[in-house]
Amino acid sequence: MVGRIILGPQDIAQGAEWLARAEPRFAPALALGPLPLRRWPEGFGALLDAIIGQQVSLASAAAIRARMEAAGFLDQDRVAAASDDALRAAGLSRQKARYASALAQARLDYDALRTAPDEEVVARLVTLPGIGRWTAEIYAMFSLGRADVFAPGDLALQEAARVLFQLQARPSEREFRAMSEAWRPWRSIAARALWAYYRAVKGREGMKA
Repeated sequence: MVGRIILGPQDIAQGAEWLARAEPRFAPALALGPLPLRRWPEGFGALLDAIIGQQVSLASAAAIRARMEAAGFLDQDRVAAASDDALRAAGLSRQKARYASALAQARLDYDALRTAPDEEVVARLVTLPGIGRWTAEIYAMFSLGRADVFAPGDLALQEAARVLFQLQARPSEREFRAMSEAWRPWRSIAARALWAYYRAVKGREGMKA
């Protein structure tokens, strides 16, 4: 069963109001202003962008994406038919070329993902080379708009929680996942609040706009 979908600012506001009551420690993060909506396109392009952005800066990812676009490699069919050498010539590393090709050739049913439960979305995506749990959770959160998805393996979220909640150390992924259970059914709002707080205290983005 698919739960709440974040469609617009009104959903963000509702979730933030709930979170403020449920966990008062979020107050400094929520006081920074309205949380960003962050709804991204869904489908092949969104996951290809995730692969392109792995382990590189936002600026580098944007430059690679521009080269891929110029080569016509934002299209699933063209990527599926391309050789690894062609994809590498467009800016991908050898490993990312393999991941992009595998994604294109998988021919995912993106319409079916849209109506699948959160954990099923993640489970389907992580079977693909280069798509880890973090990428799958981010896709569910921002491309599908799921309101109750969290990404406890995200280092920016972990660091924001350490500072905001005055923890002695960053929580492990397992500890953070358990901690986030208290923020259901609005864990995606908790993530947005923590990313906003990270940006405020660290002076840099933990998640692209």
